[in-house]
Amino acid sequence: MSRSFCLVVNPAAAGGRCGRRLPETLGALAADGTAVRVCQTTGLGDAARLAEQATGRGETVVAVGGDGLVGALASAVSRAGGVLGIIPGGRGNDFAHMLGIPASPAAAVAALLGGGPRAVDLIGVQAGDGAELVVAGSVYLGIPSEGGELANRSWWARGPAGYQLAGVCALLGWRPATFTVDPGTAGRGAASFPGFCVVVANSVYLAAGRKVAPDADIGDGLLDVIMVSQGRKLSFVEAMLRAGRGTHVRMEQVSTQRAASVTVTADRAMPAAADGETLACARPLAAGSPLRIRALPGALRVIAPASRPATAPAPLPAGADVVAVAPAVPVTEGPSGSGAG
Repeated sequence: MSRSFCLVVNPAAAGGRCGRRLPETLGALAADGTAVRVCQTTGLGDAARLAEQATGRGETVVAVGGDGLVGALASAVSRAGGVLGIIPGGRGNDFAHMLGIPASPAAAVAALLGGGPRAVDLIGVQAGDGAELVVAGSVYLGIPSEGGELANRSWWARGPAGYQLAGVCALLGWRPATFTVDPGTAGRGAASFPGFCVVVANSVYLAAGRKVAPDADIGDGLLDVIMVSQGRKLSFVEAMLRAGRGTHVRMEQVSTQRAASVTVTADRAMPAAADGETLACARPLAAGSPLRIRALPGALRVIAPASRPATAPAPLPAGADVVAVAPAVPVTEGPSGSGAG
């Protein structure tokens, strides 16, 4: 692994906190004598271009920002055949959390320098007939995607409490919707239900550390699908609170399954989002338009702490379904957007 790092930094992440913490990150790297180049960006498309160029020069690309930046760079680095490092600097940092990367800059640098490459899955997502994009942690639509848009526009949405408040605001304005989830496999038909949301997850964590998909494994080649049916609005508030411990999946209105791929549609237009950012191709997703989502097994090599063992696939919750694993495929370019995360 190269000891020459290209830090792709979103200084605006977390309301500017990422930029303010950059000197601590650089100081920790300088103390090790590591060669470092810093590239600042405010757009995910630009960040992906910088990452591809850095990988071509033999540098290890390091995402310094939130989940949106991590997802965009994961796509670019995977496509270029490189290795990705992460210094968490956003509001959520859910993918870094899944990998066991510490939140403080100095500790994250220590994990970067002392860790090693680990193969993890990514997610391919295609809206309608558009191009397939590649993201890292999860794809979701419904209250989480509408709440995420609100959080990204709001100065007050910071950390777990901010995401929960944004979710409550989205819930108060929620208009009923019917979702259809189709794994597209023999013997398993599509399921339609009036609901609050569908989350298709590669990672356990969403919305700044909530265990939305508590049994997800980023190395098992499968996606965990979490479906929340329509009920009293207070029941969704309960689900959000219980997601902190991952116990919401025991609620009657929450169902789960695992699949290598899944197609999701909704009967009204709504945004679809991934890794803390609304997908540019689904802003909004039109009513009845398919959102095709699939696992990309082992698509990315990412630097993980040396002390973190590879996880084995977790057991399924009672009543969950499993379908076959799709083979690994080449990945394509990630989403473009503001990179505010």
